[in-house]
Amino acid sequence: MPDVWDVAKDVPRRGLLRLRFLPELEAEFLAAYRASARRWVRLSLLVALSTVLGFAVIDHWVLGGSRRGGFDFVRFAIQLSLVLFMLALTARRFYARFYQPAIQICAPLFALGHVWMAMTTTPEQLPLVAARLILVAFFFYFMLGMTLHAALRSNAILVVAYATAAAFGAVAPTVATYQLFVLGCANLIGAAGCYALEHANRVAFLERRRLAEVAMHDGLTGLLNRTALEERFRRLWQKAVQDRLPVSFLLIDIDHFKAFNDRYGHQAGDRCLREIAHAVREAAHRGPQDLVARYGGEELIVVLFGADRAHAESVCRGVIDAVSALRISHEASDAREHVSVSIGAATLEPDSPLSFAHEAQDVGVQLADRALYLAKARGRNGWVYWDGTHEREAAPGRTEEPFRDAV
Repeated sequence: MPDVWDVAKDVPRRGLLRLRFLPELEAEFLAAYRASARRWVRLSLLVALSTVLGFAVIDHWVLGGSRRGGFDFVRFAIQLSLVLFMLALTARRFYARFYQPAIQICAPLFALGHVWMAMTTTPEQLPLVAARLILVAFFFYFMLGMTLHAALRSNAILVVAYATAAAFGAVAPTVATYQLFVLGCANLIGAAGCYALEHANRVAFLERRRLAEVAMHDGLTGLLNRTALEERFRRLWQKAVQDRLPVSFLLIDIDHFKAFNDRYGHQAGDRCLREIAHAVREAAHRGPQDLVARYGGEELIVVLFGADRAHAESVCRGVIDAVSALRISHEASDAREHVSVSIGAATLEPDSPLSFAHEAQDVGVQLADRALYLAKARGRNGWVYWDGTHEREAAPGRTEEPFRDAV
C-alpha cells in the first residue's frame, strides 16, 4: 500500500476529470462501485421488467392492428429474455464476474429491439414508438450500474442504428430527423448527469480510501500503526504458511531517545523519529509483502516476508547504515555523537506449530525483543539475531565483523 502522505499523489486530478484512474486504482474503484450498486441494479431491472410488460398492454390498447404480433415477438422473445437473463446475473455468485461483460452486449440488443419496432410500425404510430428510445437512453445512463464510458458506448449503438434506419428509408425521414435531434439532446443531458454522478462516486471513493489509509497509519511517522500491522500480518502469515516461507521480525529501538527529547525538545524528537522512520522504511521495505510499523514510542518493527537469517541480517546492516548516514546530532548521548538504533532480529519458520497469526506475531516479537535487550546491553548501535538457541551480534561501534555466541 502507498504511504499515507502520498495517497493524493497517485490520484491525479486529470484522472478524476477523465473518470479514469491508474489501472490498479481503477480496478479497486470499479470493484467497490459495482458491489455497492448491485441491489440498485436488481431493483432497476425489476422496473425494466414491469416496463416491458406495461408497454405490451398499452401497445395492444393504443396501437392495435397487425403490428402487434411482431412487437410481441421482439418484446417477449428478445427483450423480456434479456431482462430476465440480466436479472439472474445480479445474484451474488454471478454478479461480480459476469454482469458487467454481459450488460455491454445485452443493453445494445435491448435497444435494437426498439429500433426494429420503429422500423416496422406505421408512419402514424412512429412518433409513439420512437419516443421510447429516449427512455432507453436514460435507463442506460442511470439505472444499470454502468460507468459513463460503458453507457456512452451502448447509446452510441442505439443512435447509429436509428440513424442508419433513417438513412435507408426504413423510417419516415421527417420524424426520424426530429427524433434523432431529441435523442441527441437526451444523450447530452444523460451523459452530463451520469458524469456528475460518477465523478461524485469517484471523489467519495478517494475520500473513503484516504480515511482508511489514515486510520491504518501512525500520524507522526506515516508508518503502519499496530492495528494495521496485526491486520496485515494475518494475511502475511497465512501466505507464509501456504508457501512455506520464513518470516523475520526486526524490533528497532532508538538509542537514548528520552535523553534526546530532554536535550532538544519534543518537536526535535518528533522530527528525529520521522527521519529515522523514513530511513528504516527505505532500507527495510524490499517487497510488497514486507511490513514496517511504529510499534510504540520510539520502537519500530519490520516484518520481512520470505526472509531467512541471511536476509534479516542484511536488512539489519542496511538499517544501521541508513540511520548512521542521517548524522542526527545527539550531544546528550553518553556513548556517541549522533543518533543510533539497536535492533533485535528473529525468524519464524512456516513449519512451526504456530497455526494462528496472533500466536506467530506474539512469539516473533518476543524473540526479537529478547535480541533487542541483548543489543542494548552490549553497547547499543548494533543488532543481535536470536533463533532461540543462539544469537548473532554485530555492533559497529565495537567490532567490524559479526560473531556468534551460545546463549
